Order: sequence, then C-alpha cells, then structure tokens
Amino acid sequence: MKTIDDFNFKDKKALIRVDFNVPQDDELKVTDDTRIVAAKPTIDKILKDGGSAILMTHLGRPKGGVEDKFSLKHIASKVSEILGVKVIMAKDVVGEDAQEKAKNLKPGEVLLLENVRFHSEEEKGDKSFAEQLSKLGDIYVNDAFGTAHRAHASTAIIGEFFPNAKCFGYLMKQELEAINKVLKSGEKPITAILGGAKVSSKITIIDNILPAIDNLIIGGGMTYTFIKAQGGKIGKSLVEDDKLELALDILKQAEKNNVKVYLPVDNVCADNFSNDANMKTVPVDQIPDGWMGMDCGPETNKLFAEVIKNSKTILWNGPLGVFEMENFAKGTIALGDAISEATKNGAFSLVGGGDSVAFVKQYNYDEKVSYVSTGGGAMLESLEGKELPGVAAVMK
Repeated sequence: MKTIDDFNFKDKKALIRVDFNVPQDDELKVTDDTRIVAAKPTIDKILKDGGSAILMTHLGRPKGGVEDKFSLKHIASKVSEILGVKVIMAKDVVGEDAQEKAKNLKPGEVLLLENVRFHSEEEKGDKSFAEQLSKLGDIYVNDAFGTAHRAHASTAIIGEFFPNAKCFGYLMKQELEAINKVLKSGEKPITAILGGAKVSSKITIIDNILPAIDNLIIGGGMTYTFIKAQGGKIGKSLVEDDKLELALDILKQAEKNNVKVYLPVDNVCADNFSNDANMKTVPVDQIPDGWMGMDCGPETNKLFAEVIKNSKTILWNGPLGVFEMENFAKGTIALGDAISEATKNGAFSLVGGGDSVAFVKQYNYDEKVSYVSTGGGAMLESLEGKELPGVAAVMK
C-alpha cells in the first residue's frame, strides 16, 4: 500500500481527492468540519515537503450543472481557517481558470477546485474527464474514504493517468488499517455490535464477518425479527416478517463459525412511538400487544457490557435503541460507556455507519474510542468484503 510517506513532494503539485462533503446550515456555513480536519495531516505533509496541493471534492448532490448552494466557495474560508493557509479558489474544475491557477501554483499554496459533481462526467466515471483532471497535478493522492466505494472519475478512473505516481493519504491509510484490524489482524476476542432497524441491510456484513469474529451482539430494531423467528412475542415492534427464516439461518451460521450471538434479554417498550409514551421494562420475548420495543433494558446492558469488557477488538455499527428520543437512549449510552471503558483498558474499537457516528459525536464518545470512520457507505462495503473502486485504483 503506497502512502504519501513514500513520496517527497518538493516542487510537486499533489492532486488530492478529499471528501469535503460537509453539512451546512441555511446560511451555507459549515456545521461539522470533521472531514476537513481529517484531511489536514495529508495536506500539511505535502506543503511541509515544499509541494503544493490541488484539492478535488464534491459537495451535496447537484442535479447536473452549476448550483450556487453547492459551490465550494461557501466552504473555502473554513478550509483556509483549518489549514492555516489562504486557499485559492478556482471558478471551475477542468476549465481555463482551473488550468491557469494550477499552472501558477507555488510551493506551499493550496488550490480548491470547484465541485467536481458540477460535471456529470464525474459520476459517470468518464475517462476523458479524468484525463483532463490528471493534467493539473504531478502526483495523485486519494484521501477520500467517504467516496472510495464510488466508481467516479476523480476516485476510480484518474489513477490510470498516474501509473507510478499515486498513493493514499493518511486518512485513507488509517481507515483501511482500522477495517483490516477488525477483519484480519485484530487481537481476539473480536466482538461485532450490529444495531439499526433491518436485518436485510446488514446480512452481507454478517456473512462476511462471521469467520473473523468471536462474538456478535445484535440490537436495535432488528432484534425483533430474531425474537419473533424464535417464537417470542414482540407486540407491534418493528419486524421484517419476510426475513424470519434468514434470522434463524444467521444463528445457525454463527454456531457453525463458533461465534456466540448475544440478543437483548429485556427491553424498554412503549405504547407509542414517542418520547412521552407510557413505558415499561419487560423480557424481550414478552412484549404485550399494542406495545413496541424501543431500547435495551438494564439486564441487557449488563450482559453486553460484560461481553465488551472481555473483548480486545470491537466493531460497532448501529444504535441499540431509538437514541434520538432521550427516554430510549439509555441502552446506546450504556454501550458507549462499555466500549469507552474497554478502549481505555487497551481494546481497539472502530465505530462506523451514519447513526453510530452521529451518536458518538452527540454524546462525546468520539475521543473515547480508537477510531471513528469518516465513510459510512465505504466502511459498510469494506465490511461486506467488497473491493472499493477508489482503493483498487491506487493499488493497481
């Protein structure tokens, strides 16, 4: 795996694919700069070597052509502030302005190209568009894990035009190493915690990770598909009735792989999908009619914490309850506490996937776990065992 440490960027122009697809408020101010901060070490190393950086990224989902609200001019000042360098903004991506500014870029300077998705060729993976982009720099650096699962021009095609001058940035390296720790080189016992609503959205992950893990903790809405499949009463809890056989099959596969599966034993249920609903704690397979499971109960929290305490490698994807409602966030908070404690005692913990990342940030666990992935879709596809186009393009 070639990284930027394999290159000296003195007097070189690094063409870097970053992922600055950051959330913004109504005034288009950046509300979460995590992804920009994450790219800083890579850009710093290039500038410190005496090179210059040309940044490519998308922002939002423009519907073909230029849309002012998706222009990178709205985030350029935030990028400047974080990098501590005045960022030069190009008016386009591969046009005259971009070419001129790239050509005149001096060592230590940073150029931000306009939104690559203003060109439909980007998402089509167009080869001639990728070639035009490639002419702007000397070395291609992919540091955009969040888009590594997309076969786009700036992530998967452009590498062809840098046969001997392409590498990963530090963020990509960290992401790939974190996933590798879970799937291949992690210290045992390895525990995977999968939450969220649906078994169907996690089935390929479960299939791929079973041979690598020792314990599988299942929580969130998908709990009830497993409980119903085993004959339990789940009231009006979320369930995938067409996946009951699949749930039983997962349990059989786990047994074949000597993986211990832990399901909740009790849960907090409500008579309504609302924070103000009536609540009671009951065994997970005895939810009364008209009630629904909303969170793990106290016995489950103790059980899960014990498993996590004895784990050396931990993967967490998906919340254990409806954490957006304060009354049903306790199970996910207890899980966050257990993972933080295990991490403090030397375990490696990887958190990824939209809702889990949102949770760890909201409750300030992001500093208490080993690694929080910046790429939801890309991380999930890695865990499913799929080859990511943006990774393969640099490895070739």
